[in-house]
Amino acid sequence: MRPHLDVAPSLGATPEPGGTTFALFAAHADAVDLCLFDEADGGPETERRVRMTDRVHHVWSVFVPGVGPGQRYGYRVHGPWRPAAGLRHNPAKLLLDPYGAAIDGAPRWSPELFAHEVDASFDGSPDVRDERDDAAVMPRSVVVSPDLPRPRPVTRVPWTDTVIYEAHVRGATLQHPGIPEELRGTYAGLGHPAFVDHLRSLGVTTLELMPVHAFMDERHLAQRGMRNYWGYNTLSFFAPHPAYAVADDPQAVVAEFRTMVDTLHASGIEVVLDVVYNHTCEQGSQGPTLCWRGIDAASYYRLDGWGHNVDVTGCGNTLDLRNPYVCGMVLDSLRYWASECGVDGYRYDLGVALARGPQDEFNPDHAFFVALRTDPVLRGLKHIAEPWDVGMHGWRTGQFPPPFAEWNDRFRDTVRTFWLPDVATSSANGHGVRELATRLTGSQDLFHAGDRGPSASINYVASHDGYTLADTTAYERKHNEPNGEHNRDGHGDNRSWNHGAEGLTDDVEVLARRRRSVRNLLATTILATGTPMLCAGDEFGRTQRGNNNAYCQDNDTSWLDWEHGTSQRDLLDSTRFLLHLRREYRVFRQHAFFQAAPRWGDDAIDVLWYGRHGEEMTAAAWEDPRCRVLQILLVGDDVDASSILLVFQGKSTREEVTLPPLTGEHTGYTLLWDSAWERPDTPPEGTRTTYAADERVRLKAASMWVLQVD
Repeated sequence: MRPHLDVAPSLGATPEPGGTTFALFAAHADAVDLCLFDEADGGPETERRVRMTDRVHHVWSVFVPGVGPGQRYGYRVHGPWRPAAGLRHNPAKLLLDPYGAAIDGAPRWSPELFAHEVDASFDGSPDVRDERDDAAVMPRSVVVSPDLPRPRPVTRVPWTDTVIYEAHVRGATLQHPGIPEELRGTYAGLGHPAFVDHLRSLGVTTLELMPVHAFMDERHLAQRGMRNYWGYNTLSFFAPHPAYAVADDPQAVVAEFRTMVDTLHASGIEVVLDVVYNHTCEQGSQGPTLCWRGIDAASYYRLDGWGHNVDVTGCGNTLDLRNPYVCGMVLDSLRYWASECGVDGYRYDLGVALARGPQDEFNPDHAFFVALRTDPVLRGLKHIAEPWDVGMHGWRTGQFPPPFAEWNDRFRDTVRTFWLPDVATSSANGHGVRELATRLTGSQDLFHAGDRGPSASINYVASHDGYTLADTTAYERKHNEPNGEHNRDGHGDNRSWNHGAEGLTDDVEVLARRRRSVRNLLATTILATGTPMLCAGDEFGRTQRGNNNAYCQDNDTSWLDWEHGTSQRDLLDSTRFLLHLRREYRVFRQHAFFQAAPRWGDDAIDVLWYGRHGEEMTAAAWEDPRCRVLQILLVGDDVDASSILLVFQGKSTREEVTLPPLTGEHTGYTLLWDSAWERPDTPPEGTRTTYAADERVRLKAASMWVLQVD
């Protein structure tokens, strides 16, 4: 007989010698039943209920002898049903463990999933408690062995050397011909040498995975026979998504994920997870009851004075990280994936929602952020914020504290605007270069606070959310009709240009201009100061056929197509070459912002700016909206960092440009790369590659040069 506890045990299911301790936070519950599920040989599943007898600081717990890893379980929570106060307890509903490290099965959409009464069409009253048992349509949490192998650690990649590759577990390898069919679209598929070698050949240092936390399909998708492909609809913050595994045993799913991380670490590649702690799959107050809502909705969710969910996520609910137990759950989840599963960092979906204060205002000194910065397990990891949500004043790019880096939407929009102006409009040449220069040099205006430096800017022009890189050059209008929402979903402001033909075309000239624009966008992203991020498949020109919100397209719209034609192979080689330049030349990997004055101890200047005629940029030139040519001289120290000249020629016609003057022993330039080249190693016949300072050269329309100072 164990003595009554006076200290709350660790939350979740903890195997111990002789049994397992189960613990659940439920501040407003009157009683909690642990439900253990077993299958008799050849017989039906049985449910055994164990009343949790200990309660300390709102944590209910019980030690169950003879129970160990592999046990299926859930909870039934007794308590008041007062929807106006946000209390929706209903013991007829089986609930998942918020700390469950593995899941067996998936919820099946049925009226029984709702704690309130609904009919077959899911209409009903959110205030009337439903008495039907839902165990037959609910998954189970699973006790996981503490002895599963942990991945080997990886040497942390400095931010200045980091190259991020955003990928989807299923879509990345589902059509890869070099991976055995049974492994495609799985964690094991990502760890296969064919995929790892692709990352290494590119020079990727950090694989950022779209959500791998267990998730479920929204009801409206299930009713249309569709699936949530992206996974931003979390069912568990601790369990890996079972459908991404080759294995079907829940513990083997966990082991497969860890093996994937271990394999990537063995090749020196970090793993960053896209995590969704801003909301859950339970949606608004009229949504299903699967876990948190039935355990303690008033604690887990932000609620208004009428018990309704406060929604700053656009998904029906918002987790309330003002509550220390909820904040603790998120921190425990982060620690678990880092310490037990080997994860090297996180990208926080709708990061602003995690730090809204008592009046729902954004607070950069929120307790959650303080904990991240001080926790010994978490503070040394990579932390990347998506710096917005859909609530009031939700756009906060540049306002997160260190050590956060941030997705830089200002970089995305500025670079697209410069390279993809529709030349058929009167405003085609009216964007100037001031904003471009700011983004190319690390967005100091956004990230100087907190001594974060330029690496805090995650530079990207395409991600999972929006057009693919190739589609920004092929579509001016979104084509989201297959999503079933009458093309109302997705971004309306895409900063794209179709180069004269919408979508697929056989026009040779249009296709050539599109390819050059793709190379311009790639090169600007890769060579700009900051941390570059590529979206999987953009390196070989994948398309989603104009769909800029493919969240429900689990088909070849979203999957990577690894069968490449000549143009795809050429683009892949160009991407590899540009990433090689970034590694080779240190001036592309600045750890601090450029200085406008000589550096201490020498007379070098970090960066010099020139216009079309090789003249230093003037105040008037910076403010001229017609200015479409900018030359940037990145000055190295001539010891271990060569100097590089970048020439941006954004006009729609050929343009004569005078290369800048040079001083000292430097007399000329060597052309390393021209975005007009289809292949990086095969300049057109007759192409010169050496030029004198002050020489006049002709650049093709909308093109970019990279030159080394000789």
